[in-house]
Amino acid sequence: MTSPKFSAPLEQGGPPSASRGGIRLGLRANLAQFTLLVAVNALVGGMLGQERTVLSPLADQVFGLDAYTAALTYILAFGATKAVTNFFAGTLSDRYGRKPVLIGGWLLALPVPAMLAWGPTWGWIIAANILLGTSQGLTWSTTVIMKIDLAGPARRGLAMGLNEAAGYVAVAATAMATGAIAAHAGLRPEPFLLGAAYAALGLGLSVLVVRETREHARAEAALHPVQDVAVTGLTTGQIAKRTSLTDKALSAASQAGMVNNLNDALAWGLFPLLFATHGLSIGRIGALAAIYPAVWGAGQLLTGWWSDRIGRKHLITAGMLLQAAAIALVALGTTFGVWAAAQALLGIGTALVYPTLLAVIGDVAHPAWRARAVGVYRLWRDGGFAVGALLAGVLADAYGLTTAIWAVAALTAASGLLVAVRMYETHPRPASPPPVTR
Repeated sequence: MTSPKFSAPLEQGGPPSASRGGIRLGLRANLAQFTLLVAVNALVGGMLGQERTVLSPLADQVFGLDAYTAALTYILAFGATKAVTNFFAGTLSDRYGRKPVLIGGWLLALPVPAMLAWGPTWGWIIAANILLGTSQGLTWSTTVIMKIDLAGPARRGLAMGLNEAAGYVAVAATAMATGAIAAHAGLRPEPFLLGAAYAALGLGLSVLVVRETREHARAEAALHPVQDVAVTGLTTGQIAKRTSLTDKALSAASQAGMVNNLNDALAWGLFPLLFATHGLSIGRIGALAAIYPAVWGAGQLLTGWWSDRIGRKHLITAGMLLQAAAIALVALGTTFGVWAAAQALLGIGTALVYPTLLAVIGDVAHPAWRARAVGVYRLWRDGGFAVGALLAGVLADAYGLTTAIWAVAALTAASGLLVAVRMYETHPRPASPPPVTR
């Protein structure tokens, strides 16, 4: 009698905690470690949130940068370094393991708050954002990969929703907190002391408590019914080409991710300056800066799970079009109430898109090269910060803030239509559970 070569493949209908060699996949089977990684990613998000309210006013009021392009150079530096680091994070985590990459990212984050708080020139702020971008590329990419490893395919959308929700709720909470601190104590150094606490705690948890998850990906790969070297043995160059160009779902997700973060660069860099030109205080600007990532973060608790139920494509299309409408409303608005509504709509649109795009990558990429595919996708996605800072800054300097915002709204709508035309559905609901492959 022959025994099965493979267990039931872990697809949508597969068991949530199937195991091989003592490794168990699924959220329930790995709940403690998954919850810890959610908390670690919240700290990663907090490191980004310390800049959201304070840095644009700092460029104007402390360093006297009048040109929008010059003022947004910190976002350009952050986005470019984070994008490149994302690409290498996947390869490094496959080669050396997830945990060492995570720890390395936190070590790079340690000097960032002090550089932001006491840096004597704008060059120090740029250098801090180069370090922050590198750190975020390593830490956020690795927490994404580790959660995908643990969750298995059945609840991948929910896993990504929980991951991104933790990160961006922390961005929102820190943006509001730093705005309140700055309103009472000034733009520096007090708002950045939060970041110092986040970095120390994140490093401590990663060193002492987080466990390696690479064996979970290997276990899933071994249970996969296809072991053809043409599927599993792709080079990094082939993976980059497939993710960026040739696979319709992966490439559509990559461009949508880039435009999504282009929007985030706009919200991060230009929206506070627009609100300030209409006389809003730093405290009210901080409140507006918090609404968008708060709705975005909390919404992902629903949208990641929802994409596991109805599929990915339509949520991404709807989210991009809703973002375009929200950005247009910011351009039209002149009051706190209108801008608050626009920020909430932008958060809803981003929540529909953000975890769902990551779930698409996890759906399509084979476990043997999934970490590298995530790295390529995040290269494109976080490259949107650099593209957005440059595009928005140049347009704002040449034609004004409102024109720059309208241009980004049009680009976002075009991105959503491209997803509708090009992407295929990657997570259809099966009519019945998949058969056991022997």
